Amino acid sequence: MSSADALKGLRVIDLTRLLPGPVATLRLAELGADVLKIEAPGAGDASRVMMQSETDQLEGRPSVFYQIVNRGKRVTRLDLKTEAGHTVLCALAREADVVVESFRPGVMERLGLGYDALRELNPKLVYCAITGYGSSGPYAALAGHDLNYISYAGVLDQLASRDGAPILPNFQIADLLGGALSAVTQILASLWHVARGGEGRFVDVSMTHATHAHNVVAHVGLVNDGSAPAPGVGLMNGGAPCYNLYRTRDDRWLAVAALELKFWETLCAALNRPDWAKRHWSLGQSTGGNDAIALTQELMTLFATRTLAEWIELLEPMNCCVSPVLTPAEAAQHPLFNPDAYAAAEQDNADAAASGGGSDINTQWGGSIA
Repeated sequence: MSSADALKGLRVIDLTRLLPGPVATLRLAELGADVLKIEAPGAGDASRVMMQSETDQLEGRPSVFYQIVNRGKRVTRLDLKTEAGHTVLCALAREADVVVESFRPGVMERLGLGYDALRELNPKLVYCAITGYGSSGPYAALAGHDLNYISYAGVLDQLASRDGAPILPNFQIADLLGGALSAVTQILASLWHVARGGEGRFVDVSMTHATHAHNVVAHVGLVNDGSAPAPGVGLMNGGAPCYNLYRTRDDRWLAVAALELKFWETLCAALNRPDWAKRHWSLGQSTGGNDAIALTQELMTLFATRTLAEWIELLEPMNCCVSPVLTPAEAAQHPLFNPDAYAAAEQDNADAAASGGGSDINTQWGGSIA
């Protein structure tokens, strides 16, 4: 990441566990903050054994999950229920800039280590509590995980197949978007307030509320039509041919996101179907309407005639917002994320240019899809 030293000298106490809090403090560490992760004696953070491989178990290493979200941090053990642990944390809080915790509401207060107590020791402290439903309110004490938060927020309903059945996403939207990202944003805003001479602040991050606030397209539907768009009907969920997923001949998938007219026109020209260019939502095509359904079917038929690699080789260089649906393994080896692959692709470009040919990094990669 860029700005790796932007937060150099910032002292963060991390009392969080599992995913949302550790990712939030990971992002601060990646920006240069000194993060001290404090775990309870004994088993410590439950992520140490979650998704742990047999090899890691045999060799006594924490899981890759734990290693990924806690890299770049210092780690120590502290029993906050003891007088000694209480004393040590108070001493650390006096010198810290940020404390991040993800306990149930009321836990830190019962330990005598809540925001009010720590603020007495350090008035400039930014104290962030990441919870499922907020630090107060009727659901504050309710247990939950990502799947619960996105279901309450109305997001899971929007992650549905065409028959309306919600899918089970393997990406933790509320944990990462509602929890980690929202926490980082609010922490940085509070630090700016402190830097301008203000007092420290209590940052209350509700993963469910933050996720609900980000459900923007559904909220637009509520205002305009009284309901969120049903699967396959809205502009962004399958009702527009220009913004859809298409199966290729080799049973892979192509993501077409030619949302703006200029991209759609370029795509239609590349497909040798300029007549389709006028069939676009911005020109009056009704999303989810008869013409949109018919054109989507025509595109399905066309995209099924070639492999994913063939379509990427043709369309990716056209810059018309078409991309392959990659597996995580493929994404890890893609030039976007793999420096070695990027360097190899650049070398291929240089060799092609020297021999009088033309090339493109993405095209070179796209041609390798099996």
